[in-house]
Formats: sequence, C-alpha cells, structure tokens
Amino acid sequence: MLPSDQPGEARAHGPILSEPGSLLEHVAVAVFGMDGEGRVCYWGPGAQGLFGHAAAEILTRPAALLFPPAGSDGDDPRSGPGPAARLAERGRALGYWRVRLPVLHRDGSVFDCGFRVFPVTGTAGGSVVMGLVSRSDELDRVKANLAFLDALFETCPIGLVMLDEDLRYVHVNQALADMDGIPAPDHLGRAATEIMITSDGGEFARMLRAVADGGTPLVDTLVGLRTPGHPDRDQVRSFSLFPLSRAVGTRSGVGGLVVDVTDRERALLEATAARRRLDLLDRAAARIGTTLDVDTTARELVDVAVPEFCDGSVVELVEWMDPTEAFDPRLPLFTRRIAARATLSRPAVEQLEGLERVKYPPGSSIHRMFATGRPICVPVDEDFTTRTIAHAERARVILDSGLVSILIAPLVARGTVQGIAMFGRSADRPAFTEQDLSLAGELASRAALCLDNARLYSQVQDIALTLQRALLPDALQPGPHLTVAHRYLPGSRVTEVGGDWYDVIGLPGDRVALVVGDVMGHGVPAAASMGRLRITAEALARHGPEPHDLLTELDLCARESGIELATCLYVAYDPHTGDARISAAGHPPLLVRHPDGTVDTLADAMGVPLGVGGVPFRTMRTHLPDGAVLALYTDGLIEARGRDIDTGLAALRAELGRAEGSLEEMADRILTAMLPAAPTDDTVLVLARIHGVTPPPNS
Repeated sequence: MLPSDQPGEARAHGPILSEPGSLLEHVAVAVFGMDGEGRVCYWGPGAQGLFGHAAAEILTRPAALLFPPAGSDGDDPRSGPGPAARLAERGRALGYWRVRLPVLHRDGSVFDCGFRVFPVTGTAGGSVVMGLVSRSDELDRVKANLAFLDALFETCPIGLVMLDEDLRYVHVNQALADMDGIPAPDHLGRAATEIMITSDGGEFARMLRAVADGGTPLVDTLVGLRTPGHPDRDQVRSFSLFPLSRAVGTRSGVGGLVVDVTDRERALLEATAARRRLDLLDRAAARIGTTLDVDTTARELVDVAVPEFCDGSVVELVEWMDPTEAFDPRLPLFTRRIAARATLSRPAVEQLEGLERVKYPPGSSIHRMFATGRPICVPVDEDFTTRTIAHAERARVILDSGLVSILIAPLVARGTVQGIAMFGRSADRPAFTEQDLSLAGELASRAALCLDNARLYSQVQDIALTLQRALLPDALQPGPHLTVAHRYLPGSRVTEVGGDWYDVIGLPGDRVALVVGDVMGHGVPAAASMGRLRITAEALARHGPEPHDLLTELDLCARESGIELATCLYVAYDPHTGDARISAAGHPPLLVRHPDGTVDTLADAMGVPLGVGGVPFRTMRTHLPDGAVLALYTDGLIEARGRDIDTGLAALRAELGRAEGSLEEMADRILTAMLPAAPTDDTVLVLARIHGVTPPPNS
C-alpha cells in the first residue's frame, strides 16, 4: 500500500518519482483518491506540492475543489458535475482512464496536468477511484526527449552504444550494427570486447572500465580493432565515451558515440599490424631455440605460430639422401614431420599430429616452393590436395578441416635446406598478405638457424661420443688379485662429453696400475686430450716407472699438447707384498675402506695439476690389507652446486664406510646417494677390492 495522509496528519512528504531508470524518474507524481461521494479520501505524497493543499485542508472535502470553474463571472460549476465527477465516473466505468485537464492550485493559478485514474476497493468495501497526476509541461518535456532519443537511435549515421556496468551491450543503433557486421539484437547481453576485438593487450577494456567507474569522459579516442562480423577487415574507430549516471536503484554503465575513421587512419592500421608482427617476432626470438634439441625447437616454432598467427602449423625436415645433392623437382620429396599443432577439428588435428613420414609427389606445392626458394601461399582446394597430398583419405581430411589457405616457407640456414614450415588459416581469419609472407619467412629463418645449430650440435655430439667411447676402456682386466667395478656418468649440460677417464693396466709380475684423470673442459677437445693422456699413461706404465716419474712424463705431454689443466691419480699395486705406490697431480685423494669398515684418506699425494709444470711430484707408499676396497673418482662425485669439495669428500667417506655387498652394488649405492637428479659435471667412480695376497713366485 502507498503511504497516505489521513485527517489530522500534518506530515510533509516529498514527491513520488516514476519508475527508476527511465527519463520519467525526474517527473513528480501526485497521488490522490476520491470516495463514492466525490470527496478526497486519500492524499498521497507529492499532492500538496502539486495542488498546494495540505492534507488536513483537503481530506473529506469535495474533489471538485482541485479544478478551476468551467464557466465565468461567478458561475460555479463545481456544485454540479465537473472534471472530478467525470474522472470518478470514467475510472469506474472503464477501469482505467487517461486524460488531460486543467487543475486549480491553492494560490489560484491554473495549469494543465495529465491524469491516470482507476478504481480500487476501499478498506470498508466501498469503491475508491485513485488518481495519478503530473504536470503536462513536465510530461511533454520527457516525451520530447524520448522521441528525440528514439529518432536519434533510428536515424543517426553515427554509431551509438549503451553498455551496462559489466560492459555488456544494452542498446546499439543500426549504424553501429552495420559497422560491426552483426545485427543489433545479437549485440545485447554480450561483452563489448567480444564484439570489438583489439590487440592492445587489454587497453581498450581498461579504458571502458575507467569510464564506467565514473572517470573522465573520453573524446575522439582512436582504437584499432576487428569484429566477428568483419573478421578480415581492420578498422579504426573514434570513441567518445561518457559514464551513465547512477540513479536510485539503477546500475551505472557507459554511453558513447562511435565513428568509423578507418580510411582516415589507415596509417594507424598499418602501424597496428606492424606492431602485431613485431610482437610475434619478439616472442619467437625469446621462445624458439631455447635448447639444442631439434624436436624441441620445432615444437617451439609451432607453439609461437598457433593460434596467434594461424590455426594450424607443422614443421618437417627433409630427408636428403645426400646433404650436398641439389634439389630435383622431377623426384618425389620425403620429409619427417617433427612438430605439429592446430586448433581445428579433431580429425584434422589427429591427421596433422599423427603423421611422421610424408611423401610429396613431383609438381606439389612443396616442390614449387623449393623451386623459388621463397615462401608461397596456396589455397586449400581440390587442385592443392591432388598435387600435394598423395594419400586420398588425408586429402579429404584436410579439405574438411576448415583450412582455406596454407603458407609454406623453407627452413634454410647457412645455405643448407633443413626442411619446411607450413602455416594454415581457416575462413574465420583474414587471408595471408604479403606482410604475412614476410613474417612467415622471418619466423622460418629464425627457426632454421636454431635447427641448424641443433643439427650441428648433434653432429659434434655424435663425434665426441664416438671418440669418447673409443678412448675409454670397454672392459677392465685387473688380474686374479683385484676385483673392479667402474662407472662413468656424463653431466646433464649443453655438451655431455667431458674429459674424465680411467683405466686399469696389467703390469709384469701380477702387478696392477689403477689410474683416473680429468681434463678441464668438454666436447671433442676434452675427449681428444683425455685420450692422449690415457694412451700415454698406459704406454708409460708398462715400463714400470715410479708413479711420480710417470706423472712427470704426463705433465710434459700435457704441456707439449697444449693441455692447460688436467688432474690424475695413479696407483701401482703389488699383490705379492700388499704394497701400493700412489702419486697424484691435483686430483682428489684416494680413499681406502678397510675390512672393518673404517675409511682412510690418502691425502698426502695431491700434487699440482698436469700442464702447470715446475713442481715435482711425489710418491706415497702404503700397505693395503686383504679385503680392502680402493675408491678412485673424479671431482664430479664430491663437488656440486651448493656443496664444497670438503663436504662432498666427507659424505663420500661416510657412504663408502656404510656400503656393503658386491662392488657393483656398492658403486650403485654410492652414486645414488652422492649425485643429484641432474648432475652438472661428469663423474667417474672406480672401486677395486684386494683379495688373495700371495708371496711372489720363487721367493
């Protein structure tokens, strides 16, 4: 129930406003009621402001007092049927009646008002006619404004838009719908950024939000965008935006005018497209070639391209019979697909990602691309699939995939053709342009250089691994008085081949020499230096020199060979006496585990590294009991990031003391305990157990 003033009440009420959210919200509405005898029985808020009568003055009095006399010169038609009676009669008869009538203010002024009358049932069962009244001039003003807005939205050649506080469309005119290429009703309820798509990193959305939150209006702000209705058309629009005021119970939003200034701002479009291409190239430079792995590099290329540049992309390496052979367009071309990614239908994605080896018949688009040496763009049609895709089922999948064009670019680096990169677009994207051809060529060139680096690395790696395997012993023959377990683990670094080496050398009289060394560096040079030192040490050892003399010769060899830094530990063991002679050149010390589990560190023979020169080496002598285990190793086992060599050495001593079982089991347990999941340096571990000490023959 509406609040009412009853007889005797003198409370002042403000006007009742019309429904919030419309232009009528600023029009005062007076509410009053007439009983069956034409008396005022309800005097609602706003009535006093409109008529000038307080509630106590008008309630129970004739409603005819609210209207001016119909006659003149003293004629008082208020005593007979008049406007009040007609309002009551028509309201009861019609159920609702709308009319304009002049009213009389308490101060004697007369003005027109619009009435809406309708009957209601009173509390006592009688009929009451309720009236809603507003000044006609205020209603006319609102009607004029509404008519103006309707005409503006219907006929204005400038785009008009209203967004709610969530930046979703509430109203658009036909001009803006035509700009977007989307019917006006299809806008409603959708986010503005869903229709007006920009590539500015969210700046347009932030601009709309700032205005909606009550910020300063924007005037003639230029924005480059595309719309789903015109996906192949770059547009530049001028936006003039203002916040919509928040009335009581309403939500705020944004209103604005939108003008298509594409022709005027063509340079901005070109700059936007160029910036998009540069951004893509920047991302490609940062993301392609992070490793020296061919497959990873290819995947990085397709990840950069999809979906930013295209809807599908593949990278294939050419399977040349001979890398030096010239391309012959008369022969079929075979490739190996190493990366693929697409945002297409599931069969198309499975087709692209599931294919490994591809055959292109002579006359294919791939042949045509190689003949020119430049990127080309071809339509995906029957002619393309017939000439390029040898398999009929795969051809049909590609035709049904939604792709309409494919850009093919060669992967060429240092004059060597690596393979091809293909980029496909569906009908939802604009066709490839000359600028896109250049961009694809640049992407392919960068990827090709990274692929070539990976290829060259793989070749060098294969050479180094082959060299290292050839130089390291396949099997050790320690003799009847020594059991040996040995391990070599490459570090997980860019180059996996290092200069760590080891050997067990049989000497006359059942004697045995154990040697382990480490050449600074990695790759082929380190492997070659390691091989030179190992072969020299083996040749010298067979002549039986004292260990320090052998290291002296190795030091001379290192200096003559340009080996700047290498370490070495040499142990000569005689099983008939149990004696060992030890000498070291800058190498971690020998560890000896006694049968009772105690571990000795033979650290007196560290010496200086090979290649330094000028410092004599020394030989240390010790007795090794039957059952003792010798541990020879390189620094990769005890030195790691975050752990110094002394800490690592103490940990190795503890692990060696705890180790039980066979030497093979001991070696595995020590490596598992000492090495991180991804070691950063090469590691050698040689364990030798002494047993069966016997006196020399003929003693």
